[in-house]
Amino acid sequence: MTRTGNDRECQLQPDHMAKDRTREWYVPVFGPAAFRSFVGLLFLPYTGMVLAYTVIGSIMADPIHWDRVAAIVVIYFLGLGIGAHALDALGSKTVKPWGAAFSTRWLWTIAIVSLVGAYAIGIYYMVLHAPLLWPIAILEGFFVFAYNMEWFRGRFHTDGWFAFSWGSLPVLAGYVLQTNSLSIGALLVAASAGLLSLAEIKASRPYKALKRTDPGSSGVEWKQVTEKLEGVLKWLSLGIILLGIGLAVWRWTQ
Repeated sequence: MTRTGNDRECQLQPDHMAKDRTREWYVPVFGPAAFRSFVGLLFLPYTGMVLAYTVIGSIMADPIHWDRVAAIVVIYFLGLGIGAHALDALGSKTVKPWGAAFSTRWLWTIAIVSLVGAYAIGIYYMVLHAPLLWPIAILEGFFVFAYNMEWFRGRFHTDGWFAFSWGSLPVLAGYVLQTNSLSIGALLVAASAGLLSLAEIKASRPYKALKRTDPGSSGVEWKQVTEKLEGVLKWLSLGIILLGIGLAVWRWTQ
């Protein structure tokens, strides 16, 4: 997903140490380089986790407004999947995992357009149905810039704030958009999602650090550790995505 505060140590490496991330497991092996880089920029498995969190929060409501489920998924796909990750690429000072695939102007354009689209949808629902969503929308807007652009000397660019902003808050956003209220159950599920996101980022940090290093003489050990961490990231993201889909299908067929 996005980088962690501990990744700054990796940024001290020269540019040539930043490996080409178009070879990552979540990047398609087909298509032109620009297409593959753009798909990679979206970090789809990790974005999918966040979208699943919004669905999980939504399906806790009774009754369910399915148009609002679709709306919160689109909001977070635009705001996080596109907007936040474009800002993350802009905020990367030294390590440029996507190389020169994106110009600064292009990244700013897609970030602004996607965020404006996300907030336009959100404002419509907040004005008409869920005014309690405003605090969450403001918080997420803050973290989109403070986390990804490393504002305030990176104070909010930490694993804990990552887990809160892209784990706990999406669950609450889904629930609040449905009910315009909070509940103990929703808060507990949001805490669970935060812990799952914390586990993901804790595995992602050493994984990315290893991918940026030269295995040298310890190539076999490097490969084994990298594959184990990659497996954790794969199955954790897939499990959460399937959980969100499964719960949505269950409620839809009731």
